[in-house]
Amino acid sequence: MHAMDRIRPYEDRDADACLALFDGNVPMYFARGERADFVRFLARQAGAGTYLVVERGGVVVACGGHTLEEDATTAGFCWGMVERRLHRQGLGRLLTRARLDACRQAGTIARVRLDTSQHTRAFYARFGFRVERIMPDGYGPGLDRCDMVLALDAPDARAPV
Repeated sequence: MHAMDRIRPYEDRDADACLALFDGNVPMYFARGERADFVRFLARQAGAGTYLVVERGGVVVACGGHTLEEDATTAGFCWGMVERRLHRQGLGRLLTRARLDACRQAGTIARVRLDTSQHTRAFYARFGFRVERIMPDGYGPGLDRCDMVLALDAPDARAPV
C-alpha cells in the first residue's frame, strides 16, 4: 500500500472518475458494450455502501465492491478495476483484500462469487477463488468469461502479499 492510498465508500461525486477507470481498461479487461451496465450500476447501486474507491493523493485510482445475493450468504464481487497505468503495483490486491474483509465483516456471507476475464483469472486464483465455468467469448470476441467462487472459511482462502 502506498502511503497516500485511502479506501473509502463510493460517493456520487466519484462517478466520472470510475467511468474513466473503466474506459482506460477497455478493451483488454472490459468490453466497450459493458459501459452502459456500469453507468446503471453507479447510478442505482454503488451508493449502497458496499462499493469502494481507492484514492491516491486524493485521486480515485481503483474501485470495486460487492453485492449481496438474496440468500444473504453469498456475495458477488462487482466492477473491480484499477487505473491502467497503475496495474501491477498492489492496488488490486489492496482492493480485493478490502472487499473480502467487508464480506467477512458482514457476518452472514459464506462465499463470494465473481466473473472475470481470462486476463485476471490467475489474479483471483491467488486469493483462493476457484473456476466454476469458462464461457469462451462470454463478454465479447476474444474476451472469455470466467465464473469463480471462494468459500470464505476455506483453508486456501488467503490474502496474498
